[in-house]
Amino acid sequence: MNLCLFDLDHTLLPLDSDHEFGEFLVRVGLADPVTHRARNDAFYQQYVDGTLVLDDYIAFTTSVWRDLDPEEQRALQDRFMDDVIRPALKPQALELVRQHQGKGDLVAIVTATNEFVTQPIAQAFGVPDLIAVKLVRDAQGRVTGEIDGVPSFREGKITRVDDWLAQRGLSFGDFERVSFYSDSPNDLPLLYRATDPVATNPSPALEAEAQARGWRLLYLFS
Repeated sequence: MNLCLFDLDHTLLPLDSDHEFGEFLVRVGLADPVTHRARNDAFYQQYVDGTLVLDDYIAFTTSVWRDLDPEEQRALQDRFMDDVIRPALKPQALELVRQHQGKGDLVAIVTATNEFVTQPIAQAFGVPDLIAVKLVRDAQGRVTGEIDGVPSFREGKITRVDDWLAQRGLSFGDFERVSFYSDSPNDLPLLYRATDPVATNPSPALEAEAQARGWRLLYLFS
């Protein structure tokens, strides 16, 4: 068995689901179109620049919906999937996942986007194993706006993958090949750990690093 890990945003999806969810909250009238959009854009630029403080972003992005009742939250997820994500699912990305699954690879999506946004997306890709930013919940099960444990972000992706494998009695060394597909230099720690790193729809910075190291380049989206 080989191991195949996928980043999500701008890797399997031609968009950033975190940022798009913020835009979606504005469009459906749950968030202020001026202040929320400005902060959402600023946080996204920090992510691109490599300066994002994830705790601050999670507190911000969950603040709009975390006090909704569970049924309203599920309806919000469903509408986001229908309005934004499903139209963005590309056959070539779905096929790439299917190819690895068809080879018998152990497949997981590893993303710095939180579990509330990404659980339905992973399901749409047919990937049962999702490693996303976990959210703290209080005794009543309500999201608090804090991160639960180590976030799957930068070096934290390695920690979370190690933990996920350990739960299965496995480690990186148990696989002959470890593939990791990503678009972002934020994922360089995990790309360095992979035996088959694939710079997928890469940013200019990651493309330069991939070319310097002889990594495979993959452009799923035009």
